[in-house]
Amino acid sequence: MRAYYMDNDPSDQRLAHDSGRAVDAETLDALGVLRWHIPVDPEGKWESEVDAIANERHYKNRDVVVVNKEGMGDQFEATLKKFYHEHMHEDEEIRYVIEGGGYFDVREAPTDEWIRLHVGSGDMLVLPAGIYHRFGLDMGMKSRTMRLFKDEPKWIAHNRGVDTDVNPFRVDYLKALQSKGVAVGA
Repeated sequence: MRAYYMDNDPSDQRLAHDSGRAVDAETLDALGVLRWHIPVDPEGKWESEVDAIANERHYKNRDVVVVNKEGMGDQFEATLKKFYHEHMHEDEEIRYVIEGGGYFDVREAPTDEWIRLHVGSGDMLVLPAGIYHRFGLDMGMKSRTMRLFKDEPKWIAHNRGVDTDVNPFRVDYLKALQSKGVAVGA
């Protein structure tokens, strides 16, 4: 997994858009972004490592989502647009990339800059509830990803806006950042 600030070029979201400014582990830690690299191996050892993290974080359910043109047909472009729209969730978002790759973009506090996390096979990521983010595929144009859930599988996005800015999960996220000494602005 590679983390860097985006270059703010609005062209094709599948491109790297690397500003040349790397983001260090401390910055991601301060934002509450957790990450692991667990190589996908033919023997399936990765599954026990993913299970251990899931158990530690009290995840009870999971599914696997395949995002590619072949499998999704006419829904492919609409689904990518939905994922790439800036949003937050009221629960952690935890993903393990089995195959393919893409970008999780997260908003940094207090700058509101996009930090791009390029994920690929074997990368596991936890985004905290309340963090603004989005997802897009990279130039490989495919991803097979395990999603983990504390309860029943659900994916409810709250698109960024005035109402979302005061959502209790967003407010709690900002308070958690402040308790870590991160300035979050007005």
